[in-house]
Amino acid sequence: MEAAWRVEWPKLVAGLTRLIGDIATAEELAQDALVAALEQWPGAGVPPNPGGWLMLTAKHRAVDRIRRDANFARKLELLGRELRDEEPGEPEPAIADDLLRMIFTACHPVLSPPARAALTLRMVGGLSTVEIARAYLVPESTVAQRIVRAKRTIAAKRVPFEVPEGAELTARLDSVLEVVYLIFNEGYTATSGERWVRAELCEDALRLARILAGLLPEEPEVHGLAALLELQASRTTARSDAEGGLVLLPDQDRSRWNRLYINRGFAALARAHTLNRTRDREPGRYALQAAIAAVHAMAPTAADTDWRRIAGLYAILAQRFPSPVVELNRAVAVSMLHGPAAGLELLDALDATGALDTYHLLHAVRGDLLARAGRDAEARAAFHRAAELTANDSERELLLGRATDSL
Repeated sequence: MEAAWRVEWPKLVAGLTRLIGDIATAEELAQDALVAALEQWPGAGVPPNPGGWLMLTAKHRAVDRIRRDANFARKLELLGRELRDEEPGEPEPAIADDLLRMIFTACHPVLSPPARAALTLRMVGGLSTVEIARAYLVPESTVAQRIVRAKRTIAAKRVPFEVPEGAELTARLDSVLEVVYLIFNEGYTATSGERWVRAELCEDALRLARILAGLLPEEPEVHGLAALLELQASRTTARSDAEGGLVLLPDQDRSRWNRLYINRGFAALARAHTLNRTRDREPGRYALQAAIAAVHAMAPTAADTDWRRIAGLYAILAQRFPSPVVELNRAVAVSMLHGPAAGLELLDALDATGALDTYHLLHAVRGDLLARAGRDAEARAAFHRAAELTANDSERELLLGRATDSL
């Protein structure tokens, strides 16, 4: 039941918002449907299509609520028609369109960029406030306040639940792409819980990226993002072993990488490059990251990886879109090209800024570079620090194992 709720909640709220026109009310109806499921499923069993059951139940609750609403006749006719046409076992139509509408609504310019990301991750990605806070490295209370204020602003400003057109769509596209990217990242490397990979989030983000590419075929960064997600998603099944343990990139069985996704990624990246050349534009942040992922995808084995090209691409990325996380990744690439000492030198410079002191991957990378340099005691301390900072059980187990290997 918990798994069904986690997967279906974003789709349920998005579909109900389309019908009701209010996010807060849609959430309440979704919660009512969950209560009904908690009452009925233990005895009757989980239905074949949990999402369809929850949506139909929520719509019935909506009918009861609308009977007390001044717009009873108009809204009841709309809901009643849908109820007559649906059965509990049928899939909800236009789920992808509803999710896309929800993303553009949550990314409306009346909201601040942090509020847009937090609201969309909550409403579309189904992430908890704790998970969003860890993804953004901010306090949970800050995320909760952003979400509450964003919902109030959308209601007060009467933001329409729709996909914008023309110039307005272009203006909101950057925020939309960022949110889809963050949703994928949370699925690709979960910030908390027992699982390292939350495949359902990856699939949601990948589906949304494909929809955006179809909706905006002339926008190069849309194709850049689609390429990046396709190439990253191609590795998903190889990132865990039979027992659910983590398998890092150098140890992955590349025959398990999804060639269909890789080919889609190459095609999307080629489309992005063509559009950029036609308009005399430099590649965007997603196209550059996709180019890095493509280098990995082209290498038949880890030993065949062209680290010189990857380090060069990270240098361009760091110059055009500087961030501490980009610098961290660049340090890894440089270490693979010039040795661990060169990577540690970059980490020391990053340490001086204090930007990633509580970011567990900074300490994990440091531990790996120290271990490769033969500085086992320091490596062990770094791995222990990384394990303390992560909230993901699988990741913590791997890091503690690396610490033990450094004894």
